Amino acid sequence: MSDPKSIESTEPEVDMAVFIPAVIIVLVCAIPLMIFPESASQLLSEGRTFVMSNFLWLYLMVAMGAFIFCMWLAFGRYGQVKLGAPDEQPEYSDAHWVAMMFTTAIGASVIAWGFAEPIYYLQTPPMGIEVGSSKSFEWAHMYPLLHWGIVPWSIYALPAVPIAYMLYVKRSPILRISSACDGALPVKGRNQIKTVIDILIILGIVGGVATSLGLGVPLLSAMLSTLFEIPDSMVVKMSVLGLWTLLFGTSVYRGLKSGIKVLADINIVLASIAILFVLIAGPGVFIMDLTVNSIGLMFNNFISTSTWTDPINNGSFPEDWTGFYWAWWLAYTGMVGLFFGRISRGRTIRQLVLGVIGWGCLGTWLFLAVMGGYSLYLESTGTLAVKEILSTQGMSFVNALVIQSLPFGKFTLFIFTLLSIVFYATTIDSSAYVLSSICAKNLRSDAEPRRWSRVAWAVLLALITAGILQSGALDTVLSITVLSSVPLIPIMILLCISLVRWLNQDFGDLVRPKELSLTAEELNSNR
Repeated sequence: MSDPKSIESTEPEVDMAVFIPAVIIVLVCAIPLMIFPESASQLLSEGRTFVMSNFLWLYLMVAMGAFIFCMWLAFGRYGQVKLGAPDEQPEYSDAHWVAMMFTTAIGASVIAWGFAEPIYYLQTPPMGIEVGSSKSFEWAHMYPLLHWGIVPWSIYALPAVPIAYMLYVKRSPILRISSACDGALPVKGRNQIKTVIDILIILGIVGGVATSLGLGVPLLSAMLSTLFEIPDSMVVKMSVLGLWTLLFGTSVYRGLKSGIKVLADINIVLASIAILFVLIAGPGVFIMDLTVNSIGLMFNNFISTSTWTDPINNGSFPEDWTGFYWAWWLAYTGMVGLFFGRISRGRTIRQLVLGVIGWGCLGTWLFLAVMGGYSLYLESTGTLAVKEILSTQGMSFVNALVIQSLPFGKFTLFIFTLLSIVFYATTIDSSAYVLSSICAKNLRSDAEPRRWSRVAWAVLLALITAGILQSGALDTVLSITVLSSVPLIPIMILLCISLVRWLNQDFGDLVRPKELSLTAEELNSNR
């Protein structure tokens, strides 16, 4: 049997040039949130307002550009390029691959928003739609499918391709996102630029994950308070955060295959059961009718809704919702791109892009359509005053009370609570794994970062979440997301340039159409 100490010694060293500055910045952000929650929250809100007021158009262009670029990758001349050796088979089965992708990228966020998001849209409908009209209900159900659909999954798929290409075609020994930018970076000063990129990626991941946990902890706290009929207090919230830290800290300590993959498989089973239960126990026909209608509505208005800035009326809907969502997905790209690329060995570029977008959309659409449809049914029939609950108690209790309204109320709420715990654990331990990977020196694609580094990042993520909880404001969570996403925009552009240059260098001559011409004699003979 191997000596644990010898195993630990073979793990890659931690790159302190990346690790220490990143940790310092995270602590500088977390501590003021804990000590001066109101002032810090106000400062973050002002920053978010500035970014969205001035650069909403940029976020919408980047998101649409990601979709167009992914379509070119999938259906263009490089779609059949294999991410690995010619005879290499996928490292993970399709089922495990899809499970890890979906649960890592989404987690319990679909539960946090699934029941409540359509109700927000009922309160402030887009496109000048009248409040309370039948049209407002239709668009309230459609918009979550847009915000969790084709464009955002394209944002996730885009960085995964150059990262997988770097690992399995270029055979780079370093598991870092900055190394996937090599094709676009100058030789002079490259190492310094890459260090900056890695630090910015880490901050984006921390901001995105903090958003998820900042929403998730109140959600689970409200579920537990409703389930056990106890007051929803800060003690409960911190207990939830501590439990999560222990759970995903243990999982990330065990590593990718023995920890994360197992949790992902459990997630998929629980999520499938939850969707089927709501569909069968709830108003199944109403939900299916609404879903089909929403899919048609979304595709019919795909371009206009994805690029709507409301420039004349200057309403806040595009900034508060579409802009926020694109920023949230962008903030996560560092983590998701590295993770997706890491687990996609042996697949083609087309399989990776279409797999991410196709399976990702299928999962989120099923969940959001069913959960959101049920909330809208309760509101439209007067069975439960969901809008009033949202206004008086907040989105976390919307989820808890809507779930409890299903048959076997307490038991159903318990199952969803369990699902939320495992969902979030999968997302966060994957994040800690990626963060520790970025901070590792010469990490091979088949190796694991140091265990103490993985656990350290799990604890740091919990710490900044504790700071967010002290502010107690949803606006703080949303602001952190937007601000942490800003540096990801130029990094996404660098990844695209790097990938295109690599593809042209490695496969350009093989796939470029040859020029065909006939001699003068051949032309005359054909007359």
